[in-house]
Amino acid sequence: MHDLVVVGAGPYGLSIAAHAAAAGLDLRVFGRPMASWRDHMPPGMFLKSEPWASNLSDPKGAFGLAAYAATRGAEARHGVPLPVGFFASYGLWFAERAAPPVDERTITSVRPCPGGFRLTTEDGATVLARTVALAVGVMPFIDIPAPLRGLAPEQATHSSHHADLTRFTGRDVTVIGAGQAALETAALLAEQGTTVRVVARSGRLNWNTLPPPRQRPLGQSARAPHTGLGCGWKNWLYAETPGLFRRLQEETRARVFTSALGPAGAWWLRERFEPAVEVRLGESVAAAVPANGRLRLELIANTGRVETVETDHVIAATGFTPGLERLGLLDGELTGALRTVGSTSAPEASAVFESSHPGLFLAGLLSAPSFGPSMRFVYGASYTAERLVRGVRRRLGAGGGGSGARVTVRQRRGEGEAVPTPTVS
Repeated sequence: MHDLVVVGAGPYGLSIAAHAAAAGLDLRVFGRPMASWRDHMPPGMFLKSEPWASNLSDPKGAFGLAAYAATRGAEARHGVPLPVGFFASYGLWFAERAAPPVDERTITSVRPCPGGFRLTTEDGATVLARTVALAVGVMPFIDIPAPLRGLAPEQATHSSHHADLTRFTGRDVTVIGAGQAALETAALLAEQGTTVRVVARSGRLNWNTLPPPRQRPLGQSARAPHTGLGCGWKNWLYAETPGLFRRLQEETRARVFTSALGPAGAWWLRERFEPAVEVRLGESVAAAVPANGRLRLELIANTGRVETVETDHVIAATGFTPGLERLGLLDGELTGALRTVGSTSAPEASAVFESSHPGLFLAGLLSAPSFGPSMRFVYGASYTAERLVRGVRRRLGAGGGGSGARVTVRQRRGEGEAVPTPTVS
């Protein structure tokens, strides 16, 4: 029985694995590394976060984004957006150097058993673990507006369903949403020759401003400090004090989670978007009906006015909402027994990211209603990995490697550094 199984191999899963390996735990990591970034974002997209706020976490800080950029003869500079593909490649580089080998099979079931958990892989294999860390990313939690949910994938999709937008060249597409995913998807569609419109409930689009220089006079920094979530003291509190956020009342946490850092486009996207994309503000989709190979959308304005628009396809760039009912892989009895945050269906997490079921740990978006908005971003991985592994070691008992993990040294391909890695079966 392994000390720890990490379910998911994105920024959070890989960061947790790096800290757990350094702690000498006997662990397994399952999932396709950096899958969301490699498989669910089209070419041409850029990272919205600043490069210095986009590091995966290892205990010594040796494998940050700047270190990877240096190996490519590049520089990760403040105020210069990085391609999503570059970030995905960084994650794979990190996985090769800081984490144990990743098993790319999908975990389909997690069930309690005597002494821990029984996990099942997509091909029916069984893995036993004393503790489990769920770092499943965002894909289980996609939000699609109710009027679109019964439509065929040929007619309506979520923005995360597309690693390639070229199928829409020369067609008419309606994008729902007002955040970065909606605005950048619309801009990419327009630039490839798609007729595109954005429909948003809000009365206006919000755009982030050009970030000030990293090094500024003390007075300017004091008024609006840089943080991994943007400038300002409120953002600083979200970014740097997740533990304090967790101490707020449950309903307050739930409310802030859903309202903080609302939809906004990156500063560098605005000049590409505004001349190219039709925008319909203050409207939402009331109904969507297939008609003659197209979709007839009934749009209702905030004023009550109703208008019909015909389109070939709808892309819902409407985000992700964490909830146990969407997770799927947990045993039904276990799901029903977990404590949730206030009136949400998201599981509550302890100060070390442990759910109310002993040994089951939470990371990433799944922990955001407990720890706040930083867990929606890569920036939260460092805070999470260190504390979660501390919680795992506490659960296993003093000394960490509760099942007698043996740590070996793995040489990297063609490189000199030796990385301590637990031997796994």
